[in-house]
Amino acid sequence: MFDTEIKSLKSFNHYLIKLVENRLWLKVIFALFLGVGFGLLLSPQNGWISKETADIAGNWLALPGVLFLKLVQMIMIPLIVASIITGIASNDKDSLKKLGGGVLLYFLGTTIVSVSIGTILSQIFRPGRFLHQQSLKEHNEITAVSTDEPELSFGIETIPEAISNLLPENPLATMVSGEMLSIVIFTIIIGVAVLSLENDLLRPVKLLLSAIQEVCMTVVKWSMLLVPIAVFGLIAQLTSSVGLSSLSGLTYYVGVVLLGLLFLVIFYLGLIVLLGKANPMHFLKKIRDVQLLAFSTTSSAAVMPLSLQTAEEKLKVDKTISNFIIPIGATVNMDGTALYQTITTLFIAKPMDWK
Repeated sequence: MFDTEIKSLKSFNHYLIKLVENRLWLKVIFALFLGVGFGLLLSPQNGWISKETADIAGNWLALPGVLFLKLVQMIMIPLIVASIITGIASNDKDSLKKLGGGVLLYFLGTTIVSVSIGTILSQIFRPGRFLHQQSLKEHNEITAVSTDEPELSFGIETIPEAISNLLPENPLATMVSGEMLSIVIFTIIIGVAVLSLENDLLRPVKLLLSAIQEVCMTVVKWSMLLVPIAVFGLIAQLTSSVGLSSLSGLTYYVGVVLLGLLFLVIFYLGLIVLLGKANPMHFLKKIRDVQLLAFSTTSSAAVMPLSLQTAEEKLKVDKTISNFIIPIGATVNMDGTALYQTITTLFIAKPMDWK
């Protein structure tokens, strides 16, 4: 006989606990500053080495980072698909009906808040104002050349098409292209359909999904070994290529994004006080390990097992709620990413106005 135990996503925590215990976040911060220093030494602006040599060295330094990113991207889609289906299949139809509407409103509301914060901060602080003037000049020349391209338009008449495009005609092609929103919608539909299966058919499906999660978390564990080296190499390559003058401008841009994330955290803590009737400092203390690990890995999906354990054991969230919301929220409700992309999009759209 073989072990046919169906594991929950939370049971894969042993892949992540050691990362927290070994202070991966501290190693990442150290690698970040070390990469900046080494990148400045490697910069051709110093005159010590030629630009060609610096580019070759930068590419080799960035190789571990590229491999890390590809490993994470490669494994995230099967992990997300298996986790969402498992989360939905762990509930019943009545629970999903109760949760569905409220979760949708929460996701839309927090996304609107994050986008609004990003827009306001972009207009106030103009994150591209200190970037090197030559970079802005090159951007202006590039945009001036592309005058013959058709203008993109979005109006009320295009909304039906945009909505229909969210449902993938070919799920495999969608997964290959990495269209995450379409993947999540497809996965949710499959997860709800799985609930209609009889127990005899549902059990082998859950076993298969559990095996997929086990394989994915094993690959995640392997990729985490590269994190400090990846951060060092990528930052060193970036610093050597942009130089000190442009680096100061990028630092200001990053500072604006971090300020926006701080405001977003304050907004969340306000919700904790108003809706959860909880002490925000106690809440932050309970989620500390999850946040540090998410910072270290740059992936909310990779830390889902620890998120589930924290929600259920430390925050006392009901399992039916955590199993449904966390896998979906980790892939759809990425408010920090929405804020960052808003600031970045506005900066790219009007860099010359911020010089």
